[in-house]
Amino acid sequence: IDGTSSTALLVDGATGQPLGPPKMYDEAQPLAAVEAVASIAPEGHTVRAATSTLAKLAAWDQAGALQTKDGSNVLLEHQADWLAALLHGRRGATDWHNALKLGFDPQSKAYPPWLLEQAYADSLPVEVVQPGAPVGCITAAAAAAMGLPDDCVICGGTTDSIAAFLAVGVGASTPGAAVTSLGSTLAVKLLSTCRIDDSRFGLYSHRLGDLWLVGGASNSGGAVLRKFFTDAQLAELTERIDVSRPPQLGYYPLTKAGERFPVADPTLQPALEPRPSDDALFLHGLLEGVTAVEARAYSLLAELGASPLTEVFTAGGGAKNVKWTQMRAAALGVPVYASPNAEAAYGAALLCRDSLRR
Repeated sequence: IDGTSSTALLVDGATGQPLGPPKMYDEAQPLAAVEAVASIAPEGHTVRAATSTLAKLAAWDQAGALQTKDGSNVLLEHQADWLAALLHGRRGATDWHNALKLGFDPQSKAYPPWLLEQAYADSLPVEVVQPGAPVGCITAAAAAAMGLPDDCVICGGTTDSIAAFLAVGVGASTPGAAVTSLGSTLAVKLLSTCRIDDSRFGLYSHRLGDLWLVGGASNSGGAVLRKFFTDAQLAELTERIDVSRPPQLGYYPLTKAGERFPVADPTLQPALEPRPSDDALFLHGLLEGVTAVEARAYSLLAELGASPLTEVFTAGGGAKNVKWTQMRAAALGVPVYASPNAEAAYGAALLCRDSLRR
């Protein structure tokens, strides 16, 4: 199962029953929790971001949510973990990719000592497997309810943007290849020979075989377009856009205050003014703004030493917009293609298949 990283919830360690609402991926945590994490994590570590999963765990700890009346163990689970547990029935299992923003080190394949020393370490997932590695067989009850074979194997999951990268297949298998996911938000992943992590920019690296997937996720993206236009309006207005005449409106499209990457600033305000009277020009400005965020993201990766960008594949709804693709190719200076398989779930399926074949 693939799911947006850093969306997590607390569950009863014995029953798996949720103990409250989840904290969402883009939910910045209180300053006290962020400062508590900063006091233990190394400079630049991805968990120092206000939206990291560890910041969420620290906030729950400070709020007393890890203490129960009967003394039962409280576990943190990512959304992919919780859903997978409904199938295999095992609590406390996660994967390298989802656990990265919780502090798990994919290089040493372990939680660092500074994290295990914390009082809330008992709430960390105990079993952290390689994405795609078998976790357990489906339970009889889940198999019957879902109509699945009783020997179905449930494997370690991944994040949605990594699954989107994997869905490209062999097209994105060499350093310099990248995938931009243009859904409600914008996420970039670049295959690189070196690992780069820097919480100042919301930048982190996931291990993928012997290489690293370097990138981050912005709060800009398709959700801003949907705030103003329907799908039908987007299609009609896009036809009226002249890509040879950029409006240069200087927008930073966000639905609300706060950005994660390529600027980690929970107070950054949306920049959506001035709004032209022509909706086609306004849409052009929005697309131009999201494109600028993407270009800045890849430029930042290059500045920090990632493998040079050679080509970009696009996943998500934005891949269908031909004019937007032309704008992005011009801004990035490399070929931009639509992913042959736009669904991230396809990448998760490939991950599982290839793991089991090995």
